[in-house]
Amino acid sequence: MQIIKYRLVDPRLKPRRTKLEMPGWGGKPEPRKDGSHEQVWHCMPFTEGAQYGIELFYPYDTELRVTKRDGRVVLDGDFGAGDPDNGLQWPPFRTFGEGYYTYQLLLDLHAGDHTAVRTEPHPRYYTDPNDEVPLAVPALLRTSWWPMISFVVFKAPPEGKTHIFRPGEPFMQMIFVPVEPEFELVPMSEEEAAEREVRSRRIHASRDTLSKETEWVSSTSTVFDGTYRHILRAAKAKARDS
Repeated sequence: MQIIKYRLVDPRLKPRRTKLEMPGWGGKPEPRKDGSHEQVWHCMPFTEGAQYGIELFYPYDTELRVTKRDGRVVLDGDFGAGDPDNGLQWPPFRTFGEGYYTYQLLLDLHAGDHTAVRTEPHPRYYTDPNDEVPLAVPALLRTSWWPMISFVVFKAPPEGKTHIFRPGEPFMQMIFVPVEPEFELVPMSEEEAAEREVRSRRIHASRDTLSKETEWVSSTSTVFDGTYRHILRAAKAKARDS
């Protein structure tokens, strides 16, 4: 198991493994049965992806509202005067160009020599029906030689929208990836493509059997059959036993 080490300047950031909150941004705990309204946690790829990294919580007592007026980013929040002797940027949020703003993230992560830290929008950005969740811009930090307290860039909302930082709410996520994207994109050989096609047809032909007791139709007439979930469970069990 890989160890990620952290150094906190502001403990209220409360870094932790990202949790899919229910009830909350992850939806309601509605059962997988006919007539239920579909929730994001009903989708296993999203559920696993949403819990892949760590989440950070907004550490201030006052709300920050970010808008755009006449093409300019407006940061509406009161953080007080700050401490001029501690060397920290104050206020912690500042505009950055015409469509962005930055936040001085008081957190240092050390992911080792072969792993980088990548900033991401918090997964609740994709579930929020009001478009109020801040949009962190993806960036890669090589922390093996970068021990600095860094800033994070956010994209401002379009005119007429407001992104809101609320006390105690998660506002961004960080995931851990290989330092170098050492891969080559190549087409499959005819044999590999044929083998994959056969496997896909077998799965398709088995859907009725795999989902016999788990298929259901949501309140919006969306069909869920659980095929991916069943195979995922079997794959994890096989990996544990090997």
